[in-house]
Amino acid sequence: IDPMVTLYHWDLPLMLQEKYGGWKNESIIDIFNDYATFCFQTFGDRVKYWITIHNPYLVAWHGYGTGIHAPGERGKITTVYSVGHNLIKAHAKVWHNYKKRFQPYQKGMLSIVLGSHWIEPNKSEDALDISKCQQSMERVLGWFAKPIHGDGDYPEELKNEFSFLPRFTEDEKNYIKGTADFFAFSFGPNNFKPPNTLPKMGQNLSLNLREVLNWIKLTYNSPRILIAENGWFTDSHVKTDDTTAIYMMKNFINKVLQAIKYDNIDVFGYTAWSLLDGFEWQHAYNIRRGLFYVDFKSKKKERIPKSSALYYKQIIQENGFFPRESTASLQAQFSCDFSWGITESVLKAESVASSPQFCDSSLYLWNITGDGLLHKVKGVKLKTRPAQCTDFVSIKKQLDLLEKMKVTHYRFALDWSLILPNGDLSVVNRQVLRYYRCVISEVLKLNVQSMVTLYYPTHAYLGLPGPLLQAGGWLNQSTAYAFQDYAALCFQELGDLVKLWITINEPNRLSDVYNRSSNDTYRAAHNLLIAHAMAWKIYDEQYRSFQYGKVSLSLHSDWAEPANPYFESHSKAANRFLQFEIGWFADPIFKTGDYPATMRDYISFKNRKGLSYSSLPSFTSEEKQLVKGAADFYALNHFTTRFVIHEPQNGSQYEFDRDIQFLQDITCLSSPTRLAVVPWGVRKVLRWIKKTYGDIDIYITANGIDDQSLDNDELRNYYLGKYVQEVLKAYYIDKVKIKGYYAFKLTEEKSKPRFGFFT
Repeated sequence: IDPMVTLYHWDLPLMLQEKYGGWKNESIIDIFNDYATFCFQTFGDRVKYWITIHNPYLVAWHGYGTGIHAPGERGKITTVYSVGHNLIKAHAKVWHNYKKRFQPYQKGMLSIVLGSHWIEPNKSEDALDISKCQQSMERVLGWFAKPIHGDGDYPEELKNEFSFLPRFTEDEKNYIKGTADFFAFSFGPNNFKPPNTLPKMGQNLSLNLREVLNWIKLTYNSPRILIAENGWFTDSHVKTDDTTAIYMMKNFINKVLQAIKYDNIDVFGYTAWSLLDGFEWQHAYNIRRGLFYVDFKSKKKERIPKSSALYYKQIIQENGFFPRESTASLQAQFSCDFSWGITESVLKAESVASSPQFCDSSLYLWNITGDGLLHKVKGVKLKTRPAQCTDFVSIKKQLDLLEKMKVTHYRFALDWSLILPNGDLSVVNRQVLRYYRCVISEVLKLNVQSMVTLYYPTHAYLGLPGPLLQAGGWLNQSTAYAFQDYAALCFQELGDLVKLWITINEPNRLSDVYNRSSNDTYRAAHNLLIAHAMAWKIYDEQYRSFQYGKVSLSLHSDWAEPANPYFESHSKAANRFLQFEIGWFADPIFKTGDYPATMRDYISFKNRKGLSYSSLPSFTSEEKQLVKGAADFYALNHFTTRFVIHEPQNGSQYEFDRDIQFLQDITCLSSPTRLAVVPWGVRKVLRWIKKTYGDIDIYITANGIDDQSLDNDELRNYYLGKYVQEVLKAYYIDKVKIKGYYAFKLTEEKSKPRFGFFT
């Protein structure tokens, strides 16, 4: 381990403050140089990296201006700049001293650590905003960097703004210019706090370390850079579980790596701040910045590694970041009967009016009174051809798109409220049924099979017939019986053409709608499960023997990863998320006929503590028998991987019962709606399904991402390639019985995220 030694990190001997007034007095320059000489003589044979002063901006601005830092003086602005002047001259003197007397035989390097914020314009195209950002950087970083790393003088902007700014003579400029062997840079919370003391100029503070490194490269002629201080802080109550600090560190170091790889910035080292929790200046012990936790109240003051220490150690061992794909990419094929599909949400059946069927046998006169209208001629009937499927305008469009995609399967949803507007069989909209039958039969002519979803609710459109909605929707058990009748009608009318049925799409996401209380959520879910099982049973008993189809329900099945892999509580939280999200519906059907034991146990544990009054409904023995085994395959919609934290919550809500929070990993590639692109997550969830529910057939019924691009959708291309590759590994290496993959989705909807393959 190489020592990097800082001569002055704000620990001025009290005597020098009392006798001379500290850095306000020029006499300190020579005294500091004497101290430096002593250190070079004593330690220089072992030290190859010297820092003269740590972050002189903070010493001058907060030590002698705002009074936040030692020596706590609230001086005039003139004092602040004369302190800065003395700090620069002291540094330069020490550099020349080392260069002349010690470097020739000690062979070390010497610099000064300069700290800064980063700032971005409100409007990236606005020249005035950009110029304000430039001024902001020059007032903080440029104040010290331009004399030392530039031309030996202060930024023009500072000189024009402050007439009282101390001046350097020409000799001093030449003496100061170039007095650093590398650019030592500090980027941490002290450079951003308190924000009201920063020259923001009405622009936006930013933590983008890559951008500020680019600014240094462009402004100071591509220097060699050492990150001499970087990190963030946690609140004092956080002990060793400093998950946020891990993700801040990951982001910062990743930005440094991007700057090296993509911007050719010469960064030769990185220093995490800091080793131990300690006294944090004006924050005292209210924040923590250490990699090791210290309990200040204990006698022994033990040092305990936080998760950030373990994570930093891992980064050092790997010397960077590795993709988490479990194996290298695989060259192999799926079986010949594998289905390649595309998914569409609810197909809105066209009315006869919007799509003329050309089967009206009446004769009309047009525009006889100049009114532009058709007038029927009474008593005349013409011979016409029967209605044809292609008369529906939208069917032609769909066929065209499907032909372009070369898929083998097309998944779409029917609209229950259109087919049975009263919610029962008293009124059946035959025209709508005819439309759907037309879609299926025309698609078959292209050798494309349909996977038909009976019920596809969303946040915006619950999709229930009006009378059922008014009667309480899924909170009312009679809705399950109404669904059974609706399903039977669809099997009867369309089943001869359909081999794959989905009863309900993502019932495990209806918690977003029935969220008044957890008991509402659990009651609605219970009725949805019963509805699905009754529909499956009707198919099994009355239609399977001659239609030969298969029936299941599609579950939203995102993977969950512990946000902090070093804490068991996070691993347990990730497993709990899977049980509450997937097991909630999958366990009753594919396993036990009952809700997951994990779910029941956790809710009763919270009941006992008085943190929740939730209760899961019980299945009667008849219901258990009905539900268990009521699916012919497992269908999953998978989009992303969630990073999960254990976060105790109280209150009787489904969301609170789980005691979890999600964390957004900002280093992760993600979409405009912040879906993280984590390809290996799909393989993990497929393996988990096989391990939990046995060797069952699996269809991925939706997988896709939103991409803003109107034509060159690079993100979607990348996403599909990587996710299908992981599905192939699950199929080929892990022997998961995947029968089909359906990309999401065929077309875009107005004013919604862009998931479509076609605009």
